[in-house]
Amino acid sequence: MNISLYQAASALEGNLQRQHVIAENLASSSVPGFKRHNMTFNAVDATMFDDQLKAADQTQVRWMLPRFTVSTDFQQGTLMPTGDNTNVALDGPGFFSVTGQDGETLYTRDGSFRTNNLGQLIAKDGNLLQGVGGGPITVDTNSKHPVTIAQDGTVTQGGPSLGRLNVVSFAKEDMPKLQRLNAGYFTSGGLTPLTADESETTVAMGFLEGANTTPSHEMGQLMTTLRHFEANQKIMKIQDQHMGKLIRDLTDTK
Repeated sequence: MNISLYQAASALEGNLQRQHVIAENLASSSVPGFKRHNMTFNAVDATMFDDQLKAADQTQVRWMLPRFTVSTDFQQGTLMPTGDNTNVALDGPGFFSVTGQDGETLYTRDGSFRTNNLGQLIAKDGNLLQGVGGGPITVDTNSKHPVTIAQDGTVTQGGPSLGRLNVVSFAKEDMPKLQRLNAGYFTSGGLTPLTADESETTVAMGFLEGANTTPSHEMGQLMTTLRHFEANQKIMKIQDQHMGKLIRDLTDTK
């Protein structure tokens, strides 16, 4: 078995996956609060595949193959001023809670909120923004007083509190288990959300959090991936030529 050929082919597959990850990062780099994907490569001892190898020929050679792991980078992006009071960003760890179309609670860092025709605060795709307790927050769209959102998430409009944004966080060890739905939303995957610590997380009114990546960074990663892909293509070509020569030499009857 030509192990180098298998290793190079596996590396090609990994670089193809990495290209898909980078393409998604690049396409979502303008989405407020977007968290980029990271892809890592690890060498994996084939003994990790013992269960699969039990039914195989035990005389076959054990080799090393790369393993590819995709994870989410939750590092905070840059806060950008917008001047819109219903735009908010989280300075610190945590998520806004919104109610999805099927009633499921979703979590986002995209604070591009607005009001619907009922005066309810909603996300840009129409999902209802949750207040503490899970219900929506309603403002008076005909009032002369502007909507203000305090650092603790309390919403007012020239009078008493209209509600408080339901800002939650997750235990550090649980963060990798959050399930991404799309560029803006995550689901808890059965994990229990915690009330965000006000000493660590504040709400910034009139700001949006930028994505934690940039097109230039992702283009650089894309070029690196292309170079890796080309290098492994050359390795496969060299191994193929070597095998062809070996076969010709072994079958030469002269």
